[in-house]
Amino acid sequence: MSTLKCLVIDAVHDSLFSMLAEIGWEADYQPDISRNQIKAVLSGYAGLILRSKTNVDQDLLGEHPNIKFVGRAGAGLDMLDMKYLTDKGIAVLHASEGNRDAVGEFTVGLLLSLLRNIPKADRGVKEFIWDREGNRGEEIMGKTVGIIGYGNMGNAFARRLAGFECNVLAFDKYKTGFSDKFCKEVQMNSIEEEADILSLHIPLTLETRNLVNLNYLTRFKKRIILINTARGEIVSLSDLAEMMDAGRVRGAALDVLENEKLDKLTNEQLLAFNLLRNRPNVVFTPHVAGWTFDSHIKINVALVQKIKALQLA
Repeated sequence: MSTLKCLVIDAVHDSLFSMLAEIGWEADYQPDISRNQIKAVLSGYAGLILRSKTNVDQDLLGEHPNIKFVGRAGAGLDMLDMKYLTDKGIAVLHASEGNRDAVGEFTVGLLLSLLRNIPKADRGVKEFIWDREGNRGEEIMGKTVGIIGYGNMGNAFARRLAGFECNVLAFDKYKTGFSDKFCKEVQMNSIEEEADILSLHIPLTLETRNLVNLNYLTRFKKRIILINTARGEIVSLSDLAEMMDAGRVRGAALDVLENEKLDKLTNEQLLAFNLLRNRPNVVFTPHVAGWTFDSHIKINVALVQKIKALQLA
């Protein structure tokens, strides 16, 4: 078996390197490399692995790239110029199987946090407030959960809802025939009619950017709870804050934000963020749904399996 070289430009778990060696790849680990440095050295590699270091496009790889694959040590592909990579015959690999279990579990946790007032109750007790009635919550059982996007993440969430005896509806614009024991496949209008809870599990694309806005949210017949563990740019914070003020959205759990650099929010983003963060029915977390010690390794396993399947080495 010949040995090929792969450039790894983001911090990853050390397990990746021995896994790559086992399938005939030598990893050059440079997590501190700059974009300009990547351009200068990339011709010497057959593969590129990254998390979120930089956009992968023609500017980075050039008109005549040597690499055979780009491996994303994670789920989202929004940093990759898919048209360019496809045109150049470069395989695009991602590892969403590696963190789907983490996302599925965490999304249930966010939902329970909202329905059972867990963050609010925790803050109260720590401030010597023992308020049982003020923290009376609701059960998942009997509610209708709408899932948008039924890939690895949506399916993982649906599987974990199975024991709660709730009604799970799923819509995926690009898939059909996926009804199973965990969900019922429906059209979007059914979710708009029936959902008590809406959970997003779709990638960020030109089509989904700012999808969840005033127009979208006003179509729901019930006062929904919104959960977003996908990409922040899918949800307009300003529109969400307006809909919560109007009582149309009764709770939100956001693991991702349209701008996650909190020290660089625009004035509009800061206003919306402040409106939301002061609400007891809003839970924020810092993009950690898929971020566990376990998934750190599982992502490597999934990615290396896909590299091996290419049979380049």
